[in-house]
Amino acid sequence: MWGKPGETQPTQNSSPQGNPVQANPAPANPAPAIRPPATSANVPGNGPASTMKPEGPTIFGKTMRIVGDVSSNEELFVDGELEGKLDLKNRLTIGPESKVKANIKAKEVIVFGSVRGNVEAEDRIALRAGATIVGDIKTAGIIIEDGAYFKGGIDISKTEAPKPNQRSAAAGDKR
Repeated sequence: MWGKPGETQPTQNSSPQGNPVQANPAPANPAPAIRPPATSANVPGNGPASTMKPEGPTIFGKTMRIVGDVSSNEELFVDGELEGKLDLKNRLTIGPESKVKANIKAKEVIVFGSVRGNVEAEDRIALRAGATIVGDIKTAGIIIEDGAYFKGGIDISKTEAPKPNQRSAAAGDKR
């Protein structure tokens, strides 16, 4: 192969057309490249102070059944069965296939499925067409679409207005 002309070289298998044939052909499906998990250090544009954020809500799927208390700071989408207590610091979406028997407390609650229990939302509760809630509701705002079913009491809580002495310092600086 690389020897000088006239030196003996090991022979290579050849096809009838005279083209060399590889002894070990490359596999048809090479193994995928393994990449390290993304961290703030190895994601372009992220410095050490950056944190990774999930791209969407945590999902409890249609085939999941959970019995117990669930608490989280993350957004949650439930489309399975849940029995117990839900305490979230973010948005909760009850999917169309869900059957929830729980007392719920969250920042915002959107219901497409079925809920049996009391629901408390800091911002608002939305019952979409086809939703069912049997229980009491406490929230600052509520949306009930045509086709939704609700049986219980509603307590509309006031959102606290800022007190006069808590206004921003910038407003006092404009004199």
